[in-house]
Amino acid sequence: MNAFKRNVPLLAVSQALMMSSMSLIITTVALVGSNIATDKSLATLPLAVLFIAVMLTSIPAAMLMKRIGRKKAFMLATMFGVTGGALATYSIINNLFWLFVVSTALVGIFNGFGNYFRFTAADVVESEQKSKAISYVLLGGVAAAIIGPNLANLTHDSLANIAFAGSYASIIILYILIFITLSFLKLPNTIVTIKEENEPEVRPLSVIARQPKFIIGLICGMFGYGVMSFVMTATPLAMHHNAHSFGDTSFVIQWHTLGMFAPSFFTGHLIRRFGIYNILLIGTLLGAGCVAINLLGTSVTHYWTALVFLGISWNFLFIGGTTLITETYHSSERSKTQALNDFVVFSTVALSSLSAGALQHRFGWEIVNIGVTPLLVIIFLSIIWAKIKIE
Repeated sequence: MNAFKRNVPLLAVSQALMMSSMSLIITTVALVGSNIATDKSLATLPLAVLFIAVMLTSIPAAMLMKRIGRKKAFMLATMFGVTGGALATYSIINNLFWLFVVSTALVGIFNGFGNYFRFTAADVVESEQKSKAISYVLLGGVAAAIIGPNLANLTHDSLANIAFAGSYASIIILYILIFITLSFLKLPNTIVTIKEENEPEVRPLSVIARQPKFIIGLICGMFGYGVMSFVMTATPLAMHHNAHSFGDTSFVIQWHTLGMFAPSFFTGHLIRRFGIYNILLIGTLLGAGCVAINLLGTSVTHYWTALVFLGISWNFLFIGGTTLITETYHSSERSKTQALNDFVVFSTVALSSLSAGALQHRFGWEIVNIGVTPLLVIIFLSIIWAKIKIE
């Protein structure tokens, strides 16, 4: 069985379970924070801390994976997820906001490792299969769109009749299933892709990062993810403020998650068919469409349509950006390049999550959406520059 057929499906299942946990957390975390925090403007702090933990873990995770192998590192990281789920459940039952923040940080540590699932898939296949492998792994998010929000809804009052305590207890099971799935991976201790003869010497990171492809890939990844995180994080609070039910919020987040991952069925094909920069451009325009719809109204239909647009926008920008990054390094430069990319991307995501709650609380939904417009403009201009300079 070749590397693609054996490892990519296992990585996709692991991604699905990880994203199921994340979609459950995204659906509930701001509401939990608002319930147990004294200062309601801190409602999105737990999610921001989760992404800060992802950012801080990205470089150590790459170093550990290089030292002990990706499979062992991934399996070790699931213990952080299990502990995070247990602490989150305890903190919700006992109304301990700051312990809840710690619990989301532990989940973030696991995600800091899990975000390398997509790179692992790309690194064990031939170069022409990279975008396809990345897309297939991210397809795991389609299952997450169904599992996460519905799991949150079903377990809402299942433990001690306390809102969301059962939801966070359920993610412990998800992390145990990830551990079991990862145990079937067949990866070398250190992944080495097929190398060209006379491969060049290892370059400084500063040289790699100055490549136009790296710059465009990083801009699309960090700002595309930042826009998505900013709007998505504020959505449950905005819907609650506009008196929509939790069931409606769960429905919107579920479709948003589908928008994020369902296009992965064909994103790799679209990139090969129409070119990576055209797909990135469409992703940017979909992000602008999300903002426009959100500014037009606050009905469930407005939230639903805008968040689907936002999800597809993220998919095109993230897969396209990741694919560009994989084209900028040699095998010996892989770990440090991927670590730099994820460090910058999730620094941006953490800042977006942290500021989203404060802006929504103090200034409202319109300012949240207007606030992401400059990021979309930067992405748009960078892609136009790339089409002129590189194509």
